[in-house]
Amino acid sequence: MSFADDEVAELKLLCPDVCQVAEGGCTFLLLPGLHLPEGCKPAQTDALLCPTARDGYNSRLFFAEKVASKTDRNWNATGVRIAERNWHAYSWKTNASLRLAQMVAAHLRALI
Repeated sequence: MSFADDEVAELKLLCPDVCQVAEGGCTFLLLPGLHLPEGCKPAQTDALLCPTARDGYNSRLFFAEKVASKTDRNWNATGVRIAERNWHAYSWKTNASLRLAQMVAAHLRALI
């Protein structure tokens, strides 16, 4: 799967070192050192965006570690193996028609 250049450029404003990772017929976007909303611990971590439908969600944002925030989240995906790493994701529904950067922002809003 390829993504529009302008959408990838928008995503690079959030995470300059974004890169694509293909696995199992799906293309993910690796976001190294993604800055998380204020009050989160850690303040930044690697994240992996799955911009296509998966596990009953329109998109998923996986994190290299569980993130502590003001709001408890239902971490319903733990230790998911993608691209030879373990990832974690919380339950959060997003709109199907969002651009890549909007998807990331929508998932991060759940931590506020």
